Amino acid sequence: MSHTCVNRADPQTPHQDLHSEQGALSGEHPGRSRNPVIKVADLAWLEFEKPDLDRAEVFARDFGFAVAARTEGELWLRGTFAGSPCMVMRRGRASRFIGPAFRVAERADLDRLASATGSTVRDIGVPGGGQSVALLDPSGLPVRVVHCAEQLPALPEQEPLILNLGTDHRRTNATQRPPREPSRIQRLGHVVLETRVFARTLDWYLDTLGMIVSDFLFLDGQRGRGPTMTFIRCDQGSVAVDHHTLALHLGPGTGYVHSAYQVTDLDAIAAGGEYLAERGYKRSWGIGRHIQGSQLFDYWRDPDHFMLEHFADGDLFSCDLEPGWAPMSASGLAQWGPPVTRDFLGANPSPAKLREVMTALRGDNELDPARLLGLMKAMSS
Repeated sequence: MSHTCVNRADPQTPHQDLHSEQGALSGEHPGRSRNPVIKVADLAWLEFEKPDLDRAEVFARDFGFAVAARTEGELWLRGTFAGSPCMVMRRGRASRFIGPAFRVAERADLDRLASATGSTVRDIGVPGGGQSVALLDPSGLPVRVVHCAEQLPALPEQEPLILNLGTDHRRTNATQRPPREPSRIQRLGHVVLETRVFARTLDWYLDTLGMIVSDFLFLDGQRGRGPTMTFIRCDQGSVAVDHHTLALHLGPGTGYVHSAYQVTDLDAIAAGGEYLAERGYKRSWGIGRHIQGSQLFDYWRDPDHFMLEHFADGDLFSCDLEPGWAPMSASGLAQWGPPVTRDFLGANPSPAKLREVMTALRGDNELDPARLLGLMKAMSS
């Protein structure tokens, strides 16, 4: 997790041109829990099953991961930063997302979490060793909370280019020639999940894992019914961390939407994107700059159609900032860049998607016809 210390001597309110035009109205969700069970420090890794680990490793290396460990049945991927792995893929019958793993700073946090949830602390086979508590969020998604015994050492970095900025001439008598190579992943940044029980799932992550909200999005004309998307960060007090480690949005599906991995800079994103395109991979959307979080972004599909993002230059928030509020819209996803694609929005109709919508509308959850129509309108606005 990127982080920096913030001087508390000069407090700011979030709506003095700080990060959002709107704040909460009276009685709206506060965006944090008064007494969470624990406070996770970061997102550790994501867990997948894949039937073909060899093919998965080829894409992983092309996308910019390094391999931390490989066995017949498991592939552990990592970035260049010291810390835990970014991702584990286990051999399985089908390609599917299992769930996220969040890291705690202290081993005692696992005992506290296990006691509060009626769970057990167990050893896990992460490179370097560690222990975990296995939970289910209200969507039914497996969530692991881990403490790693050892950190992986740092790897060589992809150095940022030296830029000439206006009259600030840092590079003379030298050219810029970024190599056409994979965008070297530094770390896992965030994961985005879809849920039919948005409010309950949001509160679970705040109450159980101690995360806090950076921004809420609401549907046009439906703000009184509460938000339908939220960007959530870890709470490390005065240490400023990523604008979001987890994002949740209401929808007919359950589970993985995309995950994001930090790289050095815009040139790393662009040159790495050219490298992926030359090898026949599909860009989903990019390159552009987001609004919530401000990241430079570029989205790609792996061979099993999972979406992964290269990003750089994201916002860092300390615990002092209150949540921002904004209307949800497709045009509000980026400050600049190409128009958002139907592929990124998941708006391409398919029999499976239609079955998913019908199942959600018949179920006991938060998706009803008014919410569905509002989401469809937002994604076309």
